Amino acid sequence: MSFAIMTDTAANLLSSHLTQREITAVPLEYFLDGTAHTCNAVDEIDGEAFYASLGEKEIKTAQSNPQRYMDVMEPILEKGRDILCITLSTGISGTYTSACIAADQLHEAYPERTVYVIDAKGASLGEGLLVLRACDCRDAGMSLKETAAAIEEMRERMCQVFTVDDLRFLRKGGRISGAVAFVGTLLDFKPLLKGDEDGRIVMTGKVRGKKRAITAMAEKYEALVADAQEQCIGIAYAGHYEDAKKLEELLKKNKPPREILTVCYEPVTGVHVGPGALALFFLGDKDVRKK
Repeated sequence: MSFAIMTDTAANLLSSHLTQREITAVPLEYFLDGTAHTCNAVDEIDGEAFYASLGEKEIKTAQSNPQRYMDVMEPILEKGRDILCITLSTGISGTYTSACIAADQLHEAYPERTVYVIDAKGASLGEGLLVLRACDCRDAGMSLKETAAAIEEMRERMCQVFTVDDLRFLRKGGRISGAVAFVGTLLDFKPLLKGDEDGRIVMTGKVRGKKRAITAMAEKYEALVADAQEQCIGIAYAGHYEDAKKLEELLKKNKPPREILTVCYEPVTGVHVGPGALALFFLGDKDVRKK
């Protein structure tokens, strides 16, 4: 193949995606009761058990340092291949910066090779769907430069809408402010959140109860989706598979997509959204991230 495709495990891809599409995923690390763990693909964990235990165990995450990216990139460069690397949003993590530092350092040793790093400006399948599209571009014979341009254009059209059961998980990880967390927990309202144009998490509204939150997500999809019948869209859930199925059913009613990829959040992203989180990822027009 003309170039290698890299991402990190926050992309929430299945092991079959990584193997069949020849994707290299840098494993992000989490600490369970002080012991380091990694999860290479979302189907490697028992999601229901993991999220049921979140409130009982001490779980922390850590940013991947540049060396971790260098260790993965260098063997690929040694084989004479260029790299397209798509990382977790800079709005919620420093992984993009680490990947850029690694690429710059390796350029001195491999000046004839190119490492192109893209900030996904999203997490979970907001990142993962970009990676899968990059594979489609590569497999269709597009160059590294052409593929990178296509992914950057797609990124600006990626709508990311989600809700959580408890905002304290996002607040604890610094992903939202204390004021937003306080307002979002008033009177048992469920917050409606999105990724903005810079990949930060912002609140767009709130409704009472999970059922209404799921309905509101489906309504947002119907209002903003572009060419639904041609899309593979994504749903990510944190331990409550029945919520994901309800959302799937609603999405299929009026503007059914070509395909729905439904996955459980892997631990590093899941720790920050908390049990019961539900997210939806789809393409809209070029200004959808501002809406």
